[in-house]
Amino acid sequence: MLNSPLPLPVTLTTASILTLLCIALIVRVGHGRFQHRVAMGDGGNSDMLVRMRTHANFVEYVPIILILMGILEMSKVSRIALAVMGAVLILSRVLHAIGMPRPAPNIFRASGAGLSALVMFICAVWGLFLVFTA
Repeated sequence: MLNSPLPLPVTLTTASILTLLCIALIVRVGHGRFQHRVAMGDGGNSDMLVRMRTHANFVEYVPIILILMGILEMSKVSRIALAVMGAVLILSRVLHAIGMPRPAPNIFRASGAGLSALVMFICAVWGLFLVFTA
C-alpha cells in the first residue's frame, strides 16, 4: 500500500474500509426499520434513534477527515504517519459504533468519539502547518 502506484493509496484504503463500515451501519438502520416497523424517522423508538444517530454521527465526522487526509496525502506527507491516522480513524469509528447502543457512560463510545476528534484535530493542524511553512 505505501509504495502503490495509485495517487492516494492511504486515503483510498482508509475510505474503502470506512465505506464498508458505513454500509454495515446503513444495513443496521434498515434492519431496525423492518424490525420496529418504522418507515420514516425514529418512530419514537429509542433503538431506532440510536441506530440512526450512530450512522449520522459517522457521516458527520468521516467525510471531512477523509478530505483532509486526501489533501495531506497529495501534499506528500509521510504515508506511514497518514496510515496511522487512517488506522486510528477506523478503530475510532468501530469503537463508537459498538458503544452507541450501550448505556452511557461507556468506554467504547467515549474513546471512539475522542479518537475521531483527535484524528480530525491532528489532520487539521498538520494541514495548517503545511500551509504556513510552505
